[in-house]
Amino acid sequence: MTGRAPLGSTAVEVDGLTKRYGAVEALRGVSFTVAVGEVFALLGPNGAGKTTTVEILEGFRRRDGGTVTVLGVDPAGRPRSLRQRLGIVLQECAVESNLTVREVLARNAGFYPDPRPVDEVVELVGLGEKADSRVARLSGGQQRRLDVGLGIIGRPELVFLDEPTTGFDPSARRGAWDLVRSLTAGGTTVILTTHYMDEAEALADRVAVVAAGRVVAQGPPSSLGGRDVGEAKIRFALPDGVEPAALPVDVRSVPSGFEVSTTEEVEVLHALTSWSIAHHVPLVGLTVERLTLEDVYLRLTAASGAPLPAGSATVERATGSKDRARRAGARRA
Repeated sequence: MTGRAPLGSTAVEVDGLTKRYGAVEALRGVSFTVAVGEVFALLGPNGAGKTTTVEILEGFRRRDGGTVTVLGVDPAGRPRSLRQRLGIVLQECAVESNLTVREVLARNAGFYPDPRPVDEVVELVGLGEKADSRVARLSGGQQRRLDVGLGIIGRPELVFLDEPTTGFDPSARRGAWDLVRSLTAGGTTVILTTHYMDEAEALADRVAVVAAGRVVAQGPPSSLGGRDVGEAKIRFALPDGVEPAALPVDVRSVPSGFEVSTTEEVEVLHALTSWSIAHHVPLVGLTVERLTLEDVYLRLTAASGAPLPAGSATVERATGSKDRARRAGARRA
């Protein structure tokens, strides 16, 4: 088996990727790179081109233009040497319902040259108490955990996580996040698709927002769309009897008290807190907020220009549904 690439080198490189479905131009020159050991999140509304992009990277769909390399290999044709190095976690559990968790994992472990021990995977995904339960008796969240287990059983160098925490309760979600972090700490690269912005912010080193078949922004979640240098909102309340006119800065009334919008939050905070201390007047519930990742995402996708031609989301869903069984088979190297 090919040795793992060193951290920091390139795991995935996409340049000028295009794809058409008849009259529908689903991808219009998508470009991005993913470093080894990185969590890279693809964000975008339904029909934006995320699924098509991921299926091209996995080798299940042929591109019409551009270049793609995954772990140094062109994924077109799904060469066996590449399949053995990938893990794929789909949105649904596509395994025989009469098998037990342990049996499913043991069977799939046999498809890889150097799999993780089955018991190790069972514990990693939090199914220790369900190891001998049949798949049919698992809850939706437990089936998602099993799907994650199937995705990592082969010690993949690159894992595709497609909405991995759908159906998870808050505790299970945090456990899944810890698992992703442990994978990347060991050098595994992760490409994540999710509609949960808090998940992308918690896990991703970088994100790319795809809209209307194009990448409209990419970068670290903390600075995407300039959110790290954009306007901040400072909010607080004043005790009864204290008039806002006494404050050293101009404020406006909001339901929770008062608000200041500024790009100079350090200076404004200094003025407010100095005044508060000097006059012994508390600034009740003082908070500072910047644009959230969800705010930036909504702005970027709303401002992405003309939408894809009518029916593009339907085309992507329909063509993708025909490939789900084949993608599930990707676990079988």
